Amino acid sequence: MAAVLTARLSEADVRAALGTVVDPELDEPITDVGFVRSVAVTEGPAGAAVEVHLRLPTSFCAPNFAWLMVSDAHDAVSAVPGVASVVVELDDHSDSDLINRGLAAGLGYRGTFGHEAEDSLDGLRATFRRKAHTAAMERALTALLRRDRALDVAALTLGDLPAGEHTTAALLRRREALGLPTDPAAPVLVHDDGSRPDPAQAEAVLRRARSVRISVDGNAHFCRGLLTTRYPGSEADQTPRPDDRPLIPLEVRS
Repeated sequence: MAAVLTARLSEADVRAALGTVVDPELDEPITDVGFVRSVAVTEGPAGAAVEVHLRLPTSFCAPNFAWLMVSDAHDAVSAVPGVASVVVELDDHSDSDLINRGLAAGLGYRGTFGHEAEDSLDGLRATFRRKAHTAAMERALTALLRRDRALDVAALTLGDLPAGEHTTAALLRRREALGLPTDPAAPVLVHDDGSRPDPAQAEAVLRRARSVRISVDGNAHFCRGLLTTRYPGSEADQTPRPDDRPLIPLEVRS
C-alpha cells in the first residue's frame, strides 16, 4: 500500500492563521501591525509543535486586550491542520508571567486574573465590533462623497456601494460580524442596532462615525510608532495600511 504523503506545516501556514487575529482596539490583524515577534515550527511524529511569541507597543497595554490577542492567537494556531501542540507567549508585558501561566494552564481570563477580571470579555468584544463597523461605514461613505459630495447619505443602500472595492468588502464583513443585514437594499448609514437614522440626523450620525474612525486610525498610527520605537527594526514586520486607511485622517469638507 502506497504511503500517504502529508505536507509539512510551514511558518507561513502559522502566520496565515495568526492573520485572522485582530487587535480589538485597532481593528487590524496582529500580523499587519507587527505584534508577532517570532514563529517556530518543529515537526514531530505526531504532528507539529508550534511556538509563537507576541509583543505589544508598551509594557502596560491593557491586560484584557492583551489576553484577547494571546488567547485568540492560541485558538487560531491550534485549529491549523497538522498542529499537535501550541505555545503562545506574550513578551515584555507587565502581566506576561500571569498571562502566559494562565494560558498554558487553560485557566481562561477570569481564572487567570481572578477578582481583577471583568465578568466577561464578550461585552468588550461586542463594543469593539460596533466601533469597527462604525469606522468601516464611515470609510465607505467618505469614499463615495469624495466622488460626489451631493449624494444623499441617508438614502444610500449597500447596493449603491461599488462592488469589489476594499471599503465595501470591509463594511460587509463587519456587518456580518454584528448580524446586520447585508442585502443590497439595506441602508448604509445606520445606528449601532442597525436602525436607519432620521434623514435630519444623517449629518450628525456621519460626523460621530467620523470621530470614531479617526480615533481608531489614530490609535493604529500611534501604536505602530510606539512598537517601532520600542523594538527597532519591527517596522519591517508591519504591513502598509490599505489606501482607504491612511495614517492621515480622511476628511470631507463642505
